[in-house]
Amino acid sequence: MYVPKKLFFTKGTGVHREKLTSFEMALRDADIACYNLVRVSSIFPPHCEEITVEEGLKHLSPGQIVHVVMSECATAEPNRLVAASVGVAIPRDSSTFGYLSEHHAYGQTSKLAADYAEDLAAEMLATVLGVEFNPDSSWDEKRELWRIADVIYRTKEVTVSAVGHKDGWWTTVVAAAILLP
Repeated sequence: MYVPKKLFFTKGTGVHREKLTSFEMALRDADIACYNLVRVSSIFPPHCEEITVEEGLKHLSPGQIVHVVMSECATAEPNRLVAASVGVAIPRDSSTFGYLSEHHAYGQTSKLAADYAEDLAAEMLATVLGVEFNPDSSWDEKRELWRIADVIYRTKEVTVSAVGHKDGWWTTVVAAAILLP
């Protein structure tokens, strides 16, 4: 049974006249272009340790199949804002799973996209742990409920945004959580 033991977060931006190449350039910027990326659903594994990008890359070889939770967004519209974010909510009890969330958006700042992705992961974790709250309440109100319930250890996000190339070339942003054995 394969359960990832380590994870790292990365992000990148790419620009090119071809959409696929723009995506490739974003993966290169994120240092993950030379791997065969397999997208998986959004579970933060029990007992998983977050490591740095530099440490994580030491565990990988070019061509390796690598599991990833990834958000991406692309535009060929000049000056259009694009954002990609991956949020995470880690439970206080490390023997249980947490959640990763992918969020991509047009016209959203990095701050808005980051807050949304982090909130989404925390909300998914809180609901599976039985913490009741009003989904329409503010982030601060929800965070206070989760703090009182003492079930969420930490939340965070990795986010990137970019403005579409002035000449209409493809601009792609990617945010990713790389899962390692």
